[in-house]
Amino acid sequence: MSELRPPASLAPESRAGLFYAIAAYGLWGFFPLYFLVLAPAGPFEIVAWRVLFSVVFCALIILVLRRGGKIARIMRNRRTMIALGVGGVLVFVNWQVYVLAVVTERVNEAALGYFINPIVTVLLGVVVLREKLRIMQWIAVGISAVAVLVLGIFNGSFPWISLALAFSFGLYGLVKKRVSGTVDALTGLAVETAWLAPIAILQLVFVGVTTGVVFGTAGVANTALLAAAGIVTSIPLLLFAAAARRLPLFIIGFIQYLTPTLQFLIGTFLLLEAMPFERWVGFSLVWFALVLFSIDMALHTRSVRRALPLPG
Repeated sequence: MSELRPPASLAPESRAGLFYAIAAYGLWGFFPLYFLVLAPAGPFEIVAWRVLFSVVFCALIILVLRRGGKIARIMRNRRTMIALGVGGVLVFVNWQVYVLAVVTERVNEAALGYFINPIVTVLLGVVVLREKLRIMQWIAVGISAVAVLVLGIFNGSFPWISLALAFSFGLYGLVKKRVSGTVDALTGLAVETAWLAPIAILQLVFVGVTTGVVFGTAGVANTALLAAAGIVTSIPLLLFAAAARRLPLFIIGFIQYLTPTLQFLIGTFLLLEAMPFERWVGFSLVWFALVLFSIDMALHTRSVRRALPLPG
């Protein structure tokens, strides 16, 4: 029988992965505060600069790390380029809706979208990839649907922000899954944002002829923060990529709830957004669905591990 590596030898790698995951999801959780301090820049200008400065930041890292060959190989692959273009459009929609939610004081609706996202991802797997759901997963999906109805009917407005964020990010995940074997996080973000650069430029032109571009006119601090959008966008993604290489997907799945939890706490207790009884009911239903979803994921992961043959 081959010698098994003791669990202790994996501890440093796992601890590093845990740190990277918490850092990534923690930074994403505090994004509302970052976008709020970019005022008086509006949501369309913020996203446009976020795209353009992400292109610049990724290009600089690629040059430093000498990864230009990877970009060249991707550009020769038509299918991958189209997939990354589609992914870019989806992430653009996600960014735009999210920033719009933040600057219009609807952070909790954005948080709800990311709470729903794991369940939407599973549902998309059924529709697009023809995957089969287990009973507890179907129950979680059903409860989430009821939550959306509660929020739409009793809260007075359809939760389009939450659903737009959940579905755009879920579809983005499907696209990324198709190219995950050939495209790393940095290269993928570089190509996606490069695809979006012309849209971002047109968006800045539109802002310029309507409300006026804020960049460079609201002080040094505001200009620096807007310019930092590329770094702020890229660093959590790179941290997440590092975590994904070191941690099981099961642990990543639990840590991902840190982001919407922080957003919810910021929206409710710091920004003092309204949380009427109906909204608490809707959120509670989603949280209950996530508990069922997480329990099912834990039980399924345990059963799969038990079914695997021992090395030897």
